[in-house]
Amino acid sequence: MTAYQMKEVAQEYRRLRAVVPLGTLRTKKDYVRATDMLDAILDEIGEDEKHPLAELADALGVFVEKYEAEHVRVPEAKPVAVLKFLMREHGLRQADLPEIGSQGVVSEVLADRRELNARQIKRLAKRFGVSPAVFV
Repeated sequence: MTAYQMKEVAQEYRRLRAVVPLGTLRTKKDYVRATDMLDAILDEIGEDEKHPLAELADALGVFVEKYEAEHVRVPEAKPVAVLKFLMREHGLRQADLPEIGSQGVVSEVLADRRELNARQIKRLAKRFGVSPAVFV
């Protein structure tokens, strides 16, 4: 790579970083910004793993997951309790959980009348950047 190309890459990276908080998340503000951006990207790409932003979501998820592992204590609890905890941490309501399904299904899960299935667990783990094991 030439010096000119390296300079161009650095400029483009700085522009991207102004919008997307890539890199180590050092503060709660960085974390909130990153999770908001990750949520927006996931809303945009849906289930399309070949979407141009899918790799960006994966990268951002790594930084969010690292921050949560170091700074966010997820209590050992029943899956519904973990889900409620994560919802509070992310300021989410029932309507904000399309990963689970319809409002009725979300209500049943949160009322502990219905268990999460494998598909729902996978989607929630990806959304929150946590191990699927927390929902099992």
